[in-house]
Amino acid sequence: MNMSELIVIGYPDEETAAKVIDELQAAQRELLVDLDDAAIITRNQRGKLKVTTTDHLVAGATLGGMFWGMLIGLLFLAPVAGLAIGAMVGAATGGLTRLGIKDDFKQQVTDLVQPGTSAILAVVRKITPDKVIEEISPYGGTVLRTSLSYEQEEQLISALHQGAERPAA
Repeated sequence: MNMSELIVIGYPDEETAAKVIDELQAAQRELLVDLDDAAIITRNQRGKLKVTTTDHLVAGATLGGMFWGMLIGLLFLAPVAGLAIGAMVGAATGGLTRLGIKDDFKQQVTDLVQPGTSAILAVVRKITPDKVIEEISPYGGTVLRTSLSYEQEEQLISALHQGAERPAA
């Protein structure tokens, strides 16, 4: 069974995640990591979340802004600017649990991304851990990870796409 991992790496400032994503993309070009997709989340000092998707950066990215907007919206229970979440949140909130994303993981992510910090969220299919860790370890960071089976990943994508087609409440 294919497993993907949702990996979150948090940093104590607003800039580091953007630097580390460059390292991950270099590792992807060297075939050390197979990123399905990734996003950078920044929380400014006032607590406002900003999401930068990397769909233009990760070759063949399949998830895109809608996926990240919904996932981050659900993790933080906060609408992400520019995305009409409306009825989707109600439908999908229970979805995180059904998909095996446990409440404690959600809480850990929320605790990690405090005002004035940044994080990378990445869905990773394959990784050569020692090589990738060597590339990104100089930046420090706190790593959280949860495994998604291929079926769970498909369910999540499917739930998000269904939500995208519903009119906002």
